[in-house]
Amino acid sequence: MAQKEQAGREIRPLDGFTVGVTAARRAEELGALLRRRGAEVLHAPALRIVPLADDDELLAATRELIAHAPDIVVATTAIGFRGWVEAADGWGMGEELLRTLGSGELLARGPKVRGAIRAAGLTEAWSPASESMAEVLQRLLDEGVADRRVALQLHGEPLPGFIEALREAGAEVVDVPVYRWMPPEDLGPVDRLIDTVLAGGLDAVTFTSAPAAASLLRRAEKRGVLEPLVATFQKRVLPACVGPVTALPLQAHDVPTQAPERFRLGPLVQLLCNELPARARPLPVAGRRVEIRGHAVVVDGELRPIAPAGMAMLRVLARRPGWVVSRAELLRALPGAGRDEHAVETAMARLRTALGVPTLIQTVVKRGYRLALDPALDGRKYGE
Repeated sequence: MAQKEQAGREIRPLDGFTVGVTAARRAEELGALLRRRGAEVLHAPALRIVPLADDDELLAATRELIAHAPDIVVATTAIGFRGWVEAADGWGMGEELLRTLGSGELLARGPKVRGAIRAAGLTEAWSPASESMAEVLQRLLDEGVADRRVALQLHGEPLPGFIEALREAGAEVVDVPVYRWMPPEDLGPVDRLIDTVLAGGLDAVTFTSAPAAASLLRRAEKRGVLEPLVATFQKRVLPACVGPVTALPLQAHDVPTQAPERFRLGPLVQLLCNELPARARPLPVAGRRVEIRGHAVVVDGELRPIAPAGMAMLRVLARRPGWVVSRAELLRALPGAGRDEHAVETAMARLRTALGVPTLIQTVVKRGYRLALDPALDGRKYGE
């Protein structure tokens, strides 16, 4: 639930959090949804999409289908189906493609692609209520596909077992790669995202396609940082996936993922709005309610941005609230501080100023610093 400052400004769900966006498609839409809820966004497209009109593989598949019409066509995405028809128009074979698609049984994975099919002047024979490719596969197998030609409009994500199951059942399957994923031409943003994850500068990373997740992991492996990246995803940074298929490359590395019940951008953002604030456990400190977020602290409903050095020390103190933490331990947490413990005193002074309530952190003479934790409320024990 959102908190409010005394002045009345509402604290948005993602205020104080930073989220990485790996999407190549609809990234602006996703970024806008996140920013509207308070998040800072780091965009690093992990893929690029080959333009349909330039895709020789799609052109070859289209010609093959027109020459030898399929018995069944499975359309999986609205953007892919529309793009396919538009590309065929550009090649001068749009009408031939529509006649071909309309001559067989046309299946639509969900309501969006069903709308695209109807907008093209065609009518689908069936669409699953679940929007699940597993349900589409089950229908095909129940109907029987032996000696039938099935055209499958791919959508850039792997379909584990789908094509294999159809072929084992006797179908001839024609892949239609309506768009293909390639590594980004500029790897700089991806490298910055990986480095920021490893440095603790992100609270979550969103994935809207399995190829994007796989591409990020491959890049980390090539740079020799796959193991620490996976460990960071496992322990601190939330990998938020738009659906279970998208999560497969991460889960193959034992990375726990979160996905919304509905596989859409809006529910994905709502998932983050619920999960990230829930991870920021509030603490009763010096008579105040303190909630430590990614790059900010909420003190009695007021958002206080904190510099990276101060946040690094605050996280160490918060791991054992109420316990004394030595200057040496805090120094190790400071980025690039060297060996001079005076750097801790300087950073601590700035942290107290940024918090707006200096008494939140107490100095324990000759020992270090501690969060001024109030006596445990409702029997809760802090610092265990």
